[in-house]
Amino acid sequence: MKRMFAILTLTALAFATGVCFAQEAAAPAPAIVINHGDTAWVMISTVLVALMVIPGLALFYGGMVRSKNMLSILMQVFVIFCLTSVLWAVYGYSVAFTEGNAFFGGLSKAFLAGITPDSPAATFSKGVYIPEYIYVAFQSTFASITPALIIGAFAERVKFSAVLLFTVIWFTFSYLPIAHMVWYWAGPDAYTDAAAAEKAAATAGFIFQKGALDFAGGTVVHINAGIAGLVGCLVIGKRIGYQKEFIAPHSVTLNLVGASLLWVGWFGFNVGSNLEANGLAALVFVNTLLATAAATLSWLAAEWLIRGKPSMLGGSSGAVAGLVAITPACGWAGPMGSIFLGLLVGAVCFWSVSTLKHIFDYDDSLDAFGVHGVGGIIGALGTSVVANPALGGTGVWDYVTNAVATPYDTLTQLTCQSWGVGISLVWSGVVAFVAFKIVDLTIGLRVSENVEREGLDVQEHGESAYHL
Repeated sequence: MKRMFAILTLTALAFATGVCFAQEAAAPAPAIVINHGDTAWVMISTVLVALMVIPGLALFYGGMVRSKNMLSILMQVFVIFCLTSVLWAVYGYSVAFTEGNAFFGGLSKAFLAGITPDSPAATFSKGVYIPEYIYVAFQSTFASITPALIIGAFAERVKFSAVLLFTVIWFTFSYLPIAHMVWYWAGPDAYTDAAAAEKAAATAGFIFQKGALDFAGGTVVHINAGIAGLVGCLVIGKRIGYQKEFIAPHSVTLNLVGASLLWVGWFGFNVGSNLEANGLAALVFVNTLLATAAATLSWLAAEWLIRGKPSMLGGSSGAVAGLVAITPACGWAGPMGSIFLGLLVGAVCFWSVSTLKHIFDYDDSLDAFGVHGVGGIIGALGTSVVANPALGGTGVWDYVTNAVATPYDTLTQLTCQSWGVGISLVWSGVVAFVAFKIVDLTIGLRVSENVEREGLDVQEHGESAYHL
């Protein structure tokens, strides 16, 4: 009896083991698991970037214009944020972040089709995901702040309707393709071996394929917006009384409030771009802090030396210049590299707004090109230097070997970065010129002389920022 029981037991165990093996063989791939901590951080980062635009950028720019134009700047930034948010959901996200060709994505996710609360979005680590909806929202804030930056170059003289029409054209044909060219890729899980990596890379955006590094938007946001602003102020012309009348910021106080909100929000901009709350995110946080502080000191030192007095407007401008420069490099630089970038960009951007624009005689009203364009170029090219592991950088990650790629060649990376800078300058510059011309031929760009003299607040919006 005992023998029979043993035989039956062994038979049952063998059968059970066979079933388990069969189930293992037939089991599907493990389900994608959303990381709750990373999701929470990206949500917070999205709010922080929104804070950068409304009210951060609005107050930063608003404080620099004359009081008669304060409301117009607030309106332009606020409504651009609303307009681009809707355009992003309708077709922008799809064009920027779906597979198409090297320059444009497709329309498979137009109107956010196919995205559900369970849809995952890849991060930069294999097997780590966040909900696609929050990735949509996070990237939407980047798409919103970029055209809002442009208006600083031609503030106080352009029709509100012209700003909105220009935004639609430029957003569609400049921001979206450049975002696709720089940031679209198949994600880390596609890089399983050398052959798979080559296949995945072939579907990526053009600038990504060239090997250019842009962690949080040096090319996509700052160079893209800066050169469009320069084209705009050249096409539109100077403000009435420029270099003939005293044109001063009406509230350096509000300008500083705006700059401070930009700095706080920029932690979401840069650190959130890591998409994960981990050690690299902590490094990006430190880099964002140090580069900004160094650039502020550098700008003030240059201004103090040349003009005899350091100004609060200079301090806030220097801080923004530092934020701009560290943006493309923040995930690859070490802390000392960030300080180096900050010290460099602060002095160079002071020169660009105090000397360069007077040499070429253009009216970049709020120094959109002088800070974002010039600072973005310095940051993008400087990334090739500060990313070098020999100089404290992180190097470039190889997703096939799951290790830092070696050896690191600064000159090769500088060539890659130059591709990103050059394409962004030319593409955005051409699109901006065409867009401004279309707007001018259809509804007109510039307000009348009487409107400009009286101020855009009352004439364009029927109200005033201040009632005395």
